[in-house]
Amino acid sequence: MNDTPRTFRIGAVTVTILVESSGPLLHPAELYPDSTPEIIAAQADDWMGSHLYDAASDRLVIAMQSYLLRSGGKTILVDTCVGDCKQRVRGEFDGAVWHWLSRLQEAGVEPEQVDIVLSTHLHVDHVGWHTRLEDGQWVPTFPNARYLFVKPEYAYWRSEIGKTALERTGDYIEDSVQPVFDAGLADLVETDHRIDAALRLVPAPGHTPGHACVEINSEGESAIITGDLLHHPLQCCFPKWSTRFCFDQNQSRATRLAFMKEHAELGTLLFPAHFPAPTAGRLSKVETSEDISYTYHFVDDEAG
Repeated sequence: MNDTPRTFRIGAVTVTILVESSGPLLHPAELYPDSTPEIIAAQADDWMGSHLYDAASDRLVIAMQSYLLRSGGKTILVDTCVGDCKQRVRGEFDGAVWHWLSRLQEAGVEPEQVDIVLSTHLHVDHVGWHTRLEDGQWVPTFPNARYLFVKPEYAYWRSEIGKTALERTGDYIEDSVQPVFDAGLADLVETDHRIDAALRLVPAPGHTPGHACVEINSEGESAIITGDLLHHPLQCCFPKWSTRFCFDQNQSRATRLAFMKEHAELGTLLFPAHFPAPTAGRLSKVETSEDISYTYHFVDDEAG
């Protein structure tokens, strides 16, 4: 696993990738119900190397990572991975210790220095480090930060339907989100909330009701932190594939197709939540008479 923090510059904004874990995690059909063994084998023979797919275990390589932004004098965290010592239904996450805080410190930031924590959505692998265990209690990891939650996203997970959905993962809202509200550190914001002059949220519903991307525009340069709009480069080849974890697969598909069409044409630099290193990249449309398809081009140059 390449867990060394990597930094990209978008105008006056810096984006540092903080990896919690990266490795073979999900069987293709577990993530993408439309996939077949034949399709996966064809991609593995063509372009999908071992850094993206582990043939021995038949698992896609998935990264858990956060984005550390420095913008307008503020230190901002986007998504906070799985977290340490959390009780989870999924075996790989249950009681795991990742030492993600050491990556934050390697990037030159202590938890007390974080000004804003933002969640693209409230799935279990995006809110874990919102809290940490101290003296048997879950407390906010970033005591001086304001934690931003998109209103419809938070409302869904606190609704009866959302609480039922938590049965699959365990109620991580109680240990990773509610303590933030109890501490008075939470702010509910709109889906198009502007964080500062360079950063704003862009609604991208479907994966979850209030899922949002983070758009960066600074000094004529742009990039987007996509959250779970895309999960793996395989989905670029098959952009109509929605994941098994999508709240509304049809809405997710429509959101994704419109996003990919727009940003392939613009050549926008993308930072997907779960693509393994080097993570950042750009889309290009593949001309085909059969269906819509894209290629994801990783950007290994940290200058972007």
